[in-house]
Order: sequence, then structure tokens, then C-alpha cells
Amino acid sequence: MLKKLALVVVALTSSISFSQAQDKKDFVKYINSPHTWVDSVFNTLTPKERIAQLFLVRAHTNLGQRYIDSVAQVVKNEQLGGLVVFQGGPVRHVDMFNKYQQLSKVPLLITFDGEWGLGMRLPDSTLSYPYQMTLGAVQNDQLIYQMGQEVAKDFHRIGMHFNFAPVVDINNNPKNPVIGFRSFGDNKENVTRKAKAYMDGMMNGGIISSLKHFPGHGDTDVDSHHDLPQLTFSKDRLEALEMFPFKELIKAGAPAIMVAHMNIPSLDPAPNIPSSISRPIVTGILREELGFRGLTVTDAMDMNGVKKFFPNGEADVMAIIAGHDLLEISENSNRAIDLVLQAIQEGRINQADVDARVKKVLASKLWLGLDHYKDVNTTNLYGELNRTSAKQLIDQLAEASVTVLKSTDKIKVFKKSEKTAIVNIGLKSPAAFQQIMADALSDETQYYISDETSKDELKKIIKEVKRNKQIILAIHDTRSRPRPQFPINEEVQNLVKKLAKKSIVTFFTNPYAMDGFKGVQKSKTILVAYQNDEFMQRAAAKAILGQYVTTGKLPVTINKHFKYAAGK
Repeated sequence: MLKKLALVVVALTSSISFSQAQDKKDFVKYINSPHTWVDSVFNTLTPKERIAQLFLVRAHTNLGQRYIDSVAQVVKNEQLGGLVVFQGGPVRHVDMFNKYQQLSKVPLLITFDGEWGLGMRLPDSTLSYPYQMTLGAVQNDQLIYQMGQEVAKDFHRIGMHFNFAPVVDINNNPKNPVIGFRSFGDNKENVTRKAKAYMDGMMNGGIISSLKHFPGHGDTDVDSHHDLPQLTFSKDRLEALEMFPFKELIKAGAPAIMVAHMNIPSLDPAPNIPSSISRPIVTGILREELGFRGLTVTDAMDMNGVKKFFPNGEADVMAIIAGHDLLEISENSNRAIDLVLQAIQEGRINQADVDARVKKVLASKLWLGLDHYKDVNTTNLYGELNRTSAKQLIDQLAEASVTVLKSTDKIKVFKKSEKTAIVNIGLKSPAAFQQIMADALSDETQYYISDETSKDELKKIIKEVKRNKQIILAIHDTRSRPRPQFPINEEVQNLVKKLAKKSIVTFFTNPYAMDGFKGVQKSKTILVAYQNDEFMQRAAAKAILGQYVTTGKLPVTINKHFKYAAGK
């Protein structure tokens, strides 16, 4: 009898564990369900501390010890919900996280903009994955899912929990100054597929993923960091295009959504109202019309796009009224908490609504396992954040993205033994691509061209280059953020035009930059490598040398010559 009872208990315990595991897979359901730990923690908090759980403060380790200590004081005094992490170094970050967690009654939710991984903020010491525009060219979405899982491993290892990624904005404005290469492209279905793969990879890796920037920041020509963009499109257009990825991914269980600072009169006619603090948009459309029950988070509240017309903390109060669960980087969180408390007392904000949001934030922390928080160990931190498996995946993604336009003819007949000229625009000395090609070719000459190259030198170079059997034109945008326009003078432009027909033209640039090179469409073979990082240079070199078959497809339409999904 005892043995039978024991078996029943074991079976019951296993059933409960399995049920809890299943519930935990459904993040949205989990954070909207009651939990004993959540209630117990909630009951220990003062009214101000409850409101504070909705606020995230900026954190750096590259601004000196005084700055680190000042944020520590804010964490200790205000007992905020979490951090938004910016630049610094991994070990310093971990030391900072451990210190701040010790000062907090409730474990901090540590968030980060890691669209291309930790390297987005920590480029010198951690890995960067390809930009989302580059990933938009990849045809195997399973690779992007794997990237999401690798990013989740990095977050866990460094002690962070919440990634403000992926970007699901459809970049249907080539001149967009703030999205561009951060988008998967201009096709709404492709953007949705890629975003789902990345989101699922991170969530299944135990990290919260936040889609951004609702209701869609892809067709703006104003950067909301500096001013308030206005979208004059109809609601029908926004629902059919900009909101499409959000709607589809909400159905697929999107855990969190960041709302942008944009003025959209068709969704809220109030003068100069940013979408981020608009109740008709956040509650009316996102919550009620689209049925989103996950976490909503504002874009940074210190951006001019939101504070320009609503200064002195009023934007923070309006963000809570709008329906947000988390506010990112208030200009003054202490003032904001007091103003929210005052707004509750005045009846502008419902106390029960705030309490429900606080419990959702606490439930998110429980989902992350922060009820059993442990300090992060820095032993072998650099090695584990720069692991071989992640580097191999980066190379796989790079090779899967390289896109060949027009034809593969010049790659098929390319010979290592032939006399070859490599004309490099945008570089002053060899980079990875040039070194790989020099090592592989038996008779090559390299030329480096910039705006400072004189007309006479350019004429001489054109004459010399044309004597070669094979020509490679390599165009590099060395800026850290590849722009849609490439800075080039008329003389260098003419050189490209004269050599393009006989060359394999290779772009290590934002794909939109191709439109600025007149005559480049005359080349029989064009390689698009999307960005100037070393992993893309290696991938392009290997493609020209015939070491793999390219499968990438253009994620955007560039002009009448090069349209979405082109690629050989």
C-alpha cells in the first residue's frame, strides 16, 4: 500500500512538474496567471516601490566609477524594476550587475538592445552577429533560430534577461535614417518569418524577446531620437503593412512589444501625441484590437520624440495611462514615480490597473528564474562569450546571406592563376577580403581608391586595370552603421562606371547604396555582402573563389534593376 501511494505521489509530482514546464513555455499565459511568489513579493512593497517596478534605468560601465555609483544610488533609493544596459565591458558589466542586484529588494530585470547580439553595445570584446538586413537575405530560417539561441546563451552568461529585439519594422523607405539595415527588409512576409525565427530562438533559450517598434517605424525620414516623426498614412494602410508582422507574431505568442515615439493622426488625432504615450494606440489598438497580453514597453523616454511636447515628467504619467508595463529610461525616475502616485490619487490612473502591471513584471521575473537569483561568475567569461560554436554560426549566416545578382558567370570562370586586379574603394589598406584574395591568387595587383585620389591617378589606374584578365571591384563602407548612401565623388563614380562591365563588383555596403553607383548594373556578376564586417568579407572571398554555392536573395527592392528576392 505504501509503495502504491509513493508511486501515486511520484506520478502526481511528475504531472505537476510537466504542467508547470508546459505553462512556462507559454510566456504570455504565464505572466497573466497568479503565482504565490509574485503575491508574496508584491505584498512586501510600498506603493512607491510597486510603481518603481515599472521603470528601467540606464546603466553603463564605460562612463567611470562615479556614474556607476550614481546609478547604484538610484537603484538603492528608488528600488526600480530593472536596467537598460549600454556600453562597457563584459567583466565590468557583470561586476556592476552583481552589485546592483545586491542593492535591490526584488531582483532586477536586466534589459539590453542586442539586435545583433552583445556586440551591438560591447563590440570590442563580444561577438556581433549579422545585421537584420543581412539576415533578411538568408533563405534558411533555422540558422536565424539558432542565432536566437546563441544570443540567449550570451545573455544568460553575462546575467541579462530581456533583449529589445528583433526589429520587425518593414523598411519600405530606403532613406530611413534610423531603421534601414536594422530591418529584415521591405517584404512583410519575409520580415515576419525572420523575426519569428529569431524570437523563438531567444524565448526557447529562456530570454524575453521584445518586438519593435510598434506600430511600425520603417517608413519615416525622421529619427525619433532627435524629433517626433509623423506618419500620415491611413489606418487601413498601417494595418495591412506596418502592423502586419506585429499582428502575426502576436498570434504566435510574442512575449513583449516596444512602442515607438511617432505621431500618427489616423490612429490618434490628438495634436503632437507620440504613439508611445497614446492610450488609443497602446490600449485601444495593441491591447484591445490586436489582443496583445504580453509586456508592453516604451522606447526610451529620454528621446526628443516623446519629451519634446510632453516635458517635465508628464510623458511618464501618460505612458502609464496609455497602458504600459515598462518604461525605458525616464529622464527622472524619482520624479516620475511621484507623479504617477499623484495621478493615482487624483483618479487619472486606476490603482488596480497599476497593481496588475506590477504583478506581470514580477511574474516575468519569476519566469526567468529570478526567484532563485545567483551572482554571475566572471571566470572564463571572455572565452565563453567568444565560443567557437557561435563563431562558426556567424560564418554560416554570412555565407547564407551573400547574394549574387545578374549571373554567376564570372564566378564560374574565375581562375586563381589568371592575372587579376582588385580595385578597392573606401579602403586605404588591405582588410580581410584583400588578404584572402592575395593569398589565394598567384598574380594579383591591388589598388586603393578614395576621394583624395587625383584624376591623373584614376586615369592611370583605369588604364592599368584594363590590362588584367580578371577584375574585382570591391566597395567598402567602413562606417560602423552602413548608410543607404555611399559617399563618393564624380571621378570615382566614373571609374566604377568604366570598370563595372568587366568586373565582379562586390558591395560591402548597405544594399540601398548600390543605387548610387550608375552603370553598375552592366556588370555580369554582382556580389552583395551587405556589411563590411570581417565575417562578410570572408564569405564574399570564399564565394568568388568557388568554395560554396551562394543562396542569398535580396531582402529589399533597390531600383528597377535589382528587386526583392533577386539572387542566383
